Amino acid sequence: MDTFKAIAERRSIKHYDPNHIIPTAVVNRLMESALLSPTSFNMQNWRFVIVSNAKTKQAIRKAAWNQAQCSEASIIILLCADLDAHKDPQRYWVNAPKETSNALVHMITSFYQNKPQLQNDEAMRSIGIAAQTLMLGAKAMGYDSCPMIGFDRNKVGEIINLPKNHLIGMMLTVGKAIKPANKRGGQLAYNQVVFNESFSHQ
Repeated sequence: MDTFKAIAERRSIKHYDPNHIIPTAVVNRLMESALLSPTSFNMQNWRFVIVSNAKTKQAIRKAAWNQAQCSEASIIILLCADLDAHKDPQRYWVNAPKETSNALVHMITSFYQNKPQLQNDEAMRSIGIAAQTLMLGAKAMGYDSCPMIGFDRNKVGEIINLPKNHLIGMMLTVGKAIKPANKRGGQLAYNQVVFNESFSHQ
């Protein structure tokens, strides 16, 4: 599917065919596309948990105020992040020239060390970019998705055994839609959200 077509047709879908199984090869391809998403300093701080087990999806549904898409979608992808990703920076630049690698490794450490708010912000930026990659990738392959923040993070963290110093940014349901999304609720005018040069130039 054309990229712009995927952007235009991607919608947040809440109703899925509960019997549809996404082939493993398709899931793998989708996740491999997510791994190409950019991250600051190539830090790759996102971590993904794919849930397809019916009992686990049902448990997550209970932690998401009984939203049906959690159990009816083929898979749930929990988009998480390692807040300590900056602590082992050498691995991100193993294929770079030594001089470049040394410089970047030092920069990563000094930029994020002892800055918990920046670590959290970077995690959420990385998750957001990866989420859009996943949603457009799913649409291009004939699947639909829904980004979700409406769930108890502590309960879902327990369900997936979230490691210490990791967070859950959002989750995506992915599957075969059986009901289209409602008409778009209302888009703000272009000139209300896009400005040239600065906010003072309209």
